[in-house]
Amino acid sequence: MSHTLIVELDMKQFCQVTDIPAAYVIEIVEHGILEPQGRKPDEWLFDDQALIVARRAAKLRRDLELEWEGVALALDLLKELEQVRAENRMLKQRLGRFLQE
Repeated sequence: MSHTLIVELDMKQFCQVTDIPAAYVIEIVEHGILEPQGRKPDEWLFDDQALIVARRAAKLRRDLELEWEGVALALDLLKELEQVRAENRMLKQRLGRFLQE
């Protein structure tokens, strides 16, 4: 029997772990990049996936000097690219099996 550990961080913990100021976290949420549980910032709870997304968003903003709108778009495009690559791998595997027959 396997147990999955669910990490939940409040706003203060999230800011400490990601090293992102609260004002940035609020902007990231307002742009739909992160979707925490809870209605307002002092009630928000973030999971471990949000940590990865937030760090990626902050890196894109810093490295490419993008506004948050640009970061949101870049993240959407990267997600789409990952999905296309996964689909491509699956199709190549199917084609490989088909050609072996």
